[in-house]
Amino acid sequence: MRTVKSFQKAKSLLTREALSYGLPLPPKPKTRVKRKEPSPEETVERILAEVRSKGDRALFSYTKKLDGAEISSLEVGKNEISGAYEKVDKKLVSALRLAANRIKQFHSMCKHRLESSFLSQGLGRQVSPLNRVGIYVPGGTAAYPSTVLMTTIPARIAGVREIILVTPPKKDGTVPPATLVAADIAKVDRIFKIGGAQAIAALAFGTESVPKVDKICGPGNIFVITAKRMVYGTVAIESLPGPSEVIIVADDTADASFCAADLIAQAEHDTQASAILITTSPKLAKDVNSEIKRQLAKLERQNIATEAINSRGMIAIVNNPDEAVELVNLYAPEHVSLMLRNAANYIPKIHNAGCILIGSSSPVALGDYIAGPSHVLPTGGSARFSSPLGVEDFLKVTNVIALDKAAGKEVGQAAITIAEAEELKGHAQAIRIRLNNRKEPK
Repeated sequence: MRTVKSFQKAKSLLTREALSYGLPLPPKPKTRVKRKEPSPEETVERILAEVRSKGDRALFSYTKKLDGAEISSLEVGKNEISGAYEKVDKKLVSALRLAANRIKQFHSMCKHRLESSFLSQGLGRQVSPLNRVGIYVPGGTAAYPSTVLMTTIPARIAGVREIILVTPPKKDGTVPPATLVAADIAKVDRIFKIGGAQAIAALAFGTESVPKVDKICGPGNIFVITAKRMVYGTVAIESLPGPSEVIIVADDTADASFCAADLIAQAEHDTQASAILITTSPKLAKDVNSEIKRQLAKLERQNIATEAINSRGMIAIVNNPDEAVELVNLYAPEHVSLMLRNAANYIPKIHNAGCILIGSSSPVALGDYIAGPSHVLPTGGSARFSSPLGVEDFLKVTNVIALDKAAGKEVGQAAITIAEAEELKGHAQAIRIRLNNRKEPK
């Protein structure tokens, strides 16, 4: 892993504009040439249009063409869900139930601390849950039951009336049993065997079988993310999630093997993942580098993690923890792990991060599965302005204005003055007629 021994050098590399780290900049425009393959945007645009016009027929067709699965029904039946429990190890079922309970507890606490509906002195807000949301869970060759729990439970706690889950089927037309068990534990209302951009289109526009939703959440590949971006406005989306990221801030009290393991854990997600250590200890930097090499040699996903670490990994040596915090806020990572003396004292100084993990007993991997907060976090620097997925994502606010005659009279003339300054005479008259107690203008 590359080691940088200068704060200023690390600062220049950890800007989002640096092509070696974070998300790369869009390529510069080139002379148009004939392409053999359409771009993701062109492919997704075609899929969206076809699902919108052909409905279920397009979904069956794309499921066969893109997922290699011939299915007789788009929706997962109750028997398939109940039968999934027989195919999943009991230890996994127990672990999923424990995770679900912890996720429920955390998001229930969050909801209790949110501002509730109120009406005071003629002004207020009404807080309401969304009616129906769609959750996308990657699938096909792999199962991600943790993503099911982390996305659907916050919606359930928020009071969403109907939760629709979509996930691509395996080639035999089934959904991984672990995904179905997690969905049942989370009390998902309906599950559909569709994936890719076509699933996003179905949720956004609705088909004969798939109901239209108000908001779409969940991670996916480039086609899923592109589709979410394209349907935004027709429906809401929670984010456009990118590759996983972690910054570990450590001093000489940190355990090198822990630091290395946590960097590798994020690097094995994706070759585009970012795994960064910022430390005040040159010795720790050296030891972590050695540990990474040793642990990578035993890793099943060694090729993926190695490529991520070689291309987007970095160890930066700084003079003090405050410099490290400055780099964290500059990069705005998905995860930041603090393994240093008095780590909790630095929480108020970190403004740009999806999740802050304190101490060696709180690794990112626990946050990914069972700690409680959702693992759906802002990536690509969006932690500067975005929040983790939570109950807030499934609530909406309606303003309420109920001024009495006295209050209207008190502020009415000022409103008339502003309306006339904007040359909106009708607005001014709508207020003046009330102040003068007239039913209609002369």
